[in-house]
Amino acid sequence: MDILFAQIQADLRSNDALRQSSALLLALQQSAAGQDISSIAKYAVEEIVASPASAVSKKLAFDLIRSTRLTPDLWEKVCIGIRNDLDFPDPEVTAAAISILAAIPSHRLGKLISECNKEITACFDSPSDKLRYSITETLGCILARDDLVTLCENNINLVDRVSNWWNRIAQNMLDKSDSVSTVAFESVGRLFHEFESKKMSRLAGDKLVDTENSVAIRSKWISLMVDFVWKKRNQLMDRSLVLSLETLRATVYPLVYAARAVASGTIDVIKKLAISSNSRSSNASSEAGNAESFAGVSDVVSHFAQFLVSSLNPSLIFEVGINLLYLADFPGGKPEWASTSIIAILTLWDRQEYSSARESIVRAVVNNLHLVDLSMQASLFKRLLIMVRNLRAESDRMHALACICRTALCVDLFAKESVRRGQKPLPGTNIASLFEDPLIKDDLNSVVNKSLFREELVAMLVESCFQLSFPLPEQKRSGMESRVIGALTYGAGYGALNWTEPALEVVEVCRPCVKWDCDGRTYAVDCYLKLLVRLCHIYDTRGGVKSVKDGASQDKILNETRLRNLQLQLVKNLREVSTPRITSRLLWAISEHIDLEGLDPLLQDDPEDPLNIIISNIHNILFSIGTSPNSTNRLQDVQTALLCAQRLGSRNARAGLTLISELEDFRSNPSADSVHKHQCRHIIQRIKYVSSHPDDRWAGVSQASGDYPFSHHKLTVQFYEASAAQDRKLEGLVHKAVLELWRPDPNELTQLLIKGADSSSIKVPPTAITMTGSSDPCYVEGYHLADSSDGKITLHLKVLNLTEIELNRVDIRVGISGGLYFMDGSSQAVRQLNDLNSQEPVMCSVTLGVSHFERCKLWIQVLYYPFYGSGAHAHYEGEYPGEDTLVMGQKKGLRPETREPVILRCQPYTIPLTVLLLPHKISPVEYFRLWPSFPAIVECTGTYTYQGSGFKATAAQQYGESPFLSGLKSLSSKPFHKVCSHIIRTVAGFQICYAAKTWYGGFVGMMIFGASEVSRNVDLGDETTTMICKFVVRASDESITREIGSDLQGWMDDLTDGTIEYMPEDEVKASAAERLKMSMEQIALLKAAKPRPKDEDEKKEIENGEEEKGPSTLFNLTPEEVEHRALQVAVLQEWHMLCKDRAAKVN
Repeated sequence: MDILFAQIQADLRSNDALRQSSALLLALQQSAAGQDISSIAKYAVEEIVASPASAVSKKLAFDLIRSTRLTPDLWEKVCIGIRNDLDFPDPEVTAAAISILAAIPSHRLGKLISECNKEITACFDSPSDKLRYSITETLGCILARDDLVTLCENNINLVDRVSNWWNRIAQNMLDKSDSVSTVAFESVGRLFHEFESKKMSRLAGDKLVDTENSVAIRSKWISLMVDFVWKKRNQLMDRSLVLSLETLRATVYPLVYAARAVASGTIDVIKKLAISSNSRSSNASSEAGNAESFAGVSDVVSHFAQFLVSSLNPSLIFEVGINLLYLADFPGGKPEWASTSIIAILTLWDRQEYSSARESIVRAVVNNLHLVDLSMQASLFKRLLIMVRNLRAESDRMHALACICRTALCVDLFAKESVRRGQKPLPGTNIASLFEDPLIKDDLNSVVNKSLFREELVAMLVESCFQLSFPLPEQKRSGMESRVIGALTYGAGYGALNWTEPALEVVEVCRPCVKWDCDGRTYAVDCYLKLLVRLCHIYDTRGGVKSVKDGASQDKILNETRLRNLQLQLVKNLREVSTPRITSRLLWAISEHIDLEGLDPLLQDDPEDPLNIIISNIHNILFSIGTSPNSTNRLQDVQTALLCAQRLGSRNARAGLTLISELEDFRSNPSADSVHKHQCRHIIQRIKYVSSHPDDRWAGVSQASGDYPFSHHKLTVQFYEASAAQDRKLEGLVHKAVLELWRPDPNELTQLLIKGADSSSIKVPPTAITMTGSSDPCYVEGYHLADSSDGKITLHLKVLNLTEIELNRVDIRVGISGGLYFMDGSSQAVRQLNDLNSQEPVMCSVTLGVSHFERCKLWIQVLYYPFYGSGAHAHYEGEYPGEDTLVMGQKKGLRPETREPVILRCQPYTIPLTVLLLPHKISPVEYFRLWPSFPAIVECTGTYTYQGSGFKATAAQQYGESPFLSGLKSLSSKPFHKVCSHIIRTVAGFQICYAAKTWYGGFVGMMIFGASEVSRNVDLGDETTTMICKFVVRASDESITREIGSDLQGWMDDLTDGTIEYMPEDEVKASAAERLKMSMEQIALLKAAKPRPKDEDEKKEIENGEEEKGPSTLFNLTPEEVEHRALQVAVLQEWHMLCKDRAAKVN
């Protein structure tokens, strides 16, 4: 290998272009094979990039640079070579130099493009198509990134230059060369995409937190491009017709985005964002009126719609169809535009020519299904369900199901409201149309089908019904959701119970799900029964069907009749239910809300009577008839049956008589344990009392609450079953898809467009940390920004020259420890800063990735060269006429003398562990259920002091801010979700629970126990109280607690910003022993203060009637202090038990 590298280096040093090209190709092959070619890269930079060479050699050398790492000195040579090549006569060499600009590090890019501004601008006017293509493509990739926006934010002159370049890129869309025009369309489309998604910035590792200035700069560029495309739309459409069909798709998105921005009014908001804060009051409005914007959008649609029919290119059809759907969803859009696009996209599915984008096709159709008319929506339901059934990814399948179910509810509500207003009913608009396909219908009615899709469909329908019962989100601007919200408001906004009509249809259509055998999974059936119970409670089915005399409307009478018939059908289906677990739950749902008084008394001896069927099923559950240990949870089923018997017997006399005999038989059965026997005795007594005192019965005893008590959050016994784990997974997927669709969190762009520059997404950079001393020649401070979605941290440094001389060169070296890594894989990063004037700050940044949860530090060194550039030839720029060319080249090639640098080592910059956490929302019941199951645990104790004591300093204070939790104030700004808190309100004691997740999915739960004690040495003024906090952290992975336990004081500083002081366990034990000793002394004093035994004379005097005086004490304890000390003893006992359990586990 050394011989091969030596041959490559020798070929690179030769002046033969062919040998150099061959050597570079061979080096690229070695790089692709995983070899380290950094030694070859050095020769490539010195012999090819920084020296005259052919265009082919230049391109290959730049490809080699992209595949390896360079030192700062080599990057400096690359920048010098690029400057020289920009003036090179051969345009292909200049084009190759332009192409490498996208790979230049961010900290060098700003200076390079500022110095080469004229040369870069001149490339747009070059007669060479290749050079114009290269400059348009390269700047289109660079100028939209976050790092360049940050450079523009710190350099106002660069903003004008970049804005001018964007204008030139826009003009190149009308270039005579097809390749240049195509790449200009792609560059403008890339800018629009980056404004919404920041995809390129994420890939480059430069995604930063937006500030007000960065938003204004990017909005200015967007407004410039939108105005240009909108004004030149006719010319651009004509230019696109000349392009080939393969490149035509690049012209679609820029035209559609500009048309939509103007038609929807988004461009006005963007222009307001582009105005600086000092002139925010000025109004910016688009010049296009409503008529002009609608005409322009129609022209764009007509221009592209022809390709949906005539083109055979699948990618072009998909691109045009997707973008026309966006145009259909604005105030002047037509349903025909959406229907044409959806039909064309679905044709791709039928032709199987775009199979790689199956998920994209389904997502595009279901997201825009609400844009077509009702009849087409209804006709697409069956087809879409078959398509969704075949999707492999669970997230895509759930999102599509959520869209379909919401649209089905929307269509049903809209059609019913239209019929109420006198319009003709449309066929196929009801919920039952979802199940008209034979395959879906067979799945629904099959008992032993193992498909999960039917469970997902039923669960999604039910959860969508519950979302429909909540108030609909407010829409402040037109967008993708505006028509859905409008249709739902139209159907449900005029009646509080209108949402129950489609929900009633859902429970009717999904009735066969109670017969399913799902291998122990119950989530879908639980969802169905929960909706059924809610509807029965709303319509009060216990009271029977209301009449007109009772004030009921015809619609309510019809709905109550349908619910009663559904209950009777479910009673008959009790015999066909496959699993006892479902039988008990269905039995509870029916018996809780069925109208017992409305049953025919003449059929009380008929086995088909609903009450007899219910009681027979209770008998089967109690006596375990037809069950096996593997198919039932007997304890839970028996409890459910006993609860049903108690409530049925309390409501109906005939049911009570029958159930008393059943319970007596169950008490004498060997399968009943002692708890069941006592419970039966209690229920029998209650039923007998109710039957013998009908007038004294309180109506609220057996009142229905409308709650469904069977769920995985309340029944912890199911957690360790495999089927319950599958249920929990399905529940999480369904809830996530429903919430993302019905209650989406607006992205940064949406918040900006709604709220403007006052949006919370425009964040203020955090407080900088000083890393140098007061007497150091350079002042360095820094702050970090974290992006959990990409797992990256960006460190921003500000360097200030405090000396009186100008420093021509300063190097910033950044080393890492912990779980950090650099984007290029190097062990350290170097940022070379030039020309640092006195007292003039210079900014630089470093982006790093975080591989795992670990405490991370950045080690920073400042190397400044006070004598850099002081050599005799360092600043020589003179040229004399007639001077030898070789001498002039040697003078230009002279490098300034570097000499030895002065090294300044800064304080290490520590990344807090809390930065690597995210708040995890969880219910208290779920939190305490999961808490014991986490294997890793770490405990520590900390203290802080606060002013005041007694009742005034506790959480019971009614007015004003209590100092009780002053040491934990900073926890509110940390990435923790506060699950719950329990505060003992008469004394200073508390327990707070927090939940979080790491960036990598690990769970972190933290409980904080607190108890206070009054300090002994108190000066004048308020008393100082010490709060002792016990931190107990449990995690899903031992590595998390190991990292936290390695530096407990650091962990407390991260949590509380240094307000809590760590207390070692030895000190905790010593303090507890001291408090115990003091308590024993006080008890001894109390015993000593008791009155001594009286002698016989004194007793005689007492007998003679003399009054005895009460005993005296040495000190008085208030009730608050007694309770306070009792709390301390209880907390100490709890800590002792924790330590005892931990010691037992270790042993």
